[in-house]
Amino acid sequence: MADIAILYDRSESDELGIRLTAERMGIELGYLPFYKVAFGFGKGSYKFRSSGKDYTETLKETRVVLNRGQSKNRRVFAANIMESIGKQVVNPLEVEIACQSKIRSLLTFMAHGVSIPKTVYISCNVREEKGAGGSIDNAEAIAELIEWQLGSEVVVKPDAGTHGRSVALAKGHRELVATLRSIEPGITNPAGVVAQELIPKWFYDLRIIVSKEKGRSPHCEPVALVRGGFKEFRTNTFLGNMVVHANLPQVVLNDAEKCGTALAGDSPAWVIALDAMPSIDSKKTADDTELRKRFQDLEKPFSEVTKAKADPNKKTNFEAYSQNVERAYLSYKATEAYQFIQGVVSESLNKTADRIVFHEGNSCPEFWEQTRIIAGINVAEPLLRCAVSLLDR
Repeated sequence: MADIAILYDRSESDELGIRLTAERMGIELGYLPFYKVAFGFGKGSYKFRSSGKDYTETLKETRVVLNRGQSKNRRVFAANIMESIGKQVVNPLEVEIACQSKIRSLLTFMAHGVSIPKTVYISCNVREEKGAGGSIDNAEAIAELIEWQLGSEVVVKPDAGTHGRSVALAKGHRELVATLRSIEPGITNPAGVVAQELIPKWFYDLRIIVSKEKGRSPHCEPVALVRGGFKEFRTNTFLGNMVVHANLPQVVLNDAEKCGTALAGDSPAWVIALDAMPSIDSKKTADDTELRKRFQDLEKPFSEVTKAKADPNKKTNFEAYSQNVERAYLSYKATEAYQFIQGVVSESLNKTADRIVFHEGNSCPEFWEQTRIIAGINVAEPLLRCAVSLLDR
């Protein structure tokens, strides 16, 4: 039986990439599904099985679990379950809870002296049910409280959301009230309202990887994945924006390691992706019209990437799929437009290194295609090294 197992919902690119990387590193890896499985416990014992297979013995033999559940809440449950039966987890419950909520992450960053966007949390929901029937509309009152601290141009976002979903920019009181009235309490926004100032980040933000193995100091990867474009203010690539890479100034590396340590607390081993934004404002180093043209020039080579990623045979021949995607990305990186945009990002980042604000931590970053190929960071490697470090061999 394997000492290390990956716990996952579905085998997507990242999970398949972890398997392939483990093989290349000579690490035997066990597999524990966490979707449509039952964890039964009581009287000092437990069972772990799906409708077709019993995984109890696999779990008992496992010493370290790689927690790759797809949703933040599922990862919290997974970490809690695994630690309760004596397993060590990457990432552990402490990290999952810290990263689950934007408010918790931001408060942790602020408490450790890291720059964050000015944020407002209103503890009541926009609509509240009355005991005798009917409801109360708090939109106007919440809008006034937000505007009082942030002004008339604000970003409203779910506390536990991902991929930029339900993040909205409101300009003026009327838009803000309309945006607030569209918010419904749910799994990504369980209570209250989160609003932030709009950071003048120009056209890009940063995804930064920081990790720690047991017995070693935290390490921030020196290259960041840069997500950018002018399609809208949300630069997330799930919304159609593109990616380049950038070397991080030392001050940003230091702050990233501080952020990771703050979120992880006393956890011995962890891997966290941090989202950060440069506050650029008037320090632009290129003309927007020229940049828009270069992004347009990138659309055709980027479409080849999209085509390669749509390969229906990905799971049956993952190694061939990865090679095809890598070739498409490398052709994309070799374009003059990519080089121009990457140069603009690097220049502006160096000029604004002391004005980077951190706004989120992600305990289960997607990495196999973009982060691995564009930024040169195969996150599977620090994940597996962290797991090995916990074995105390």
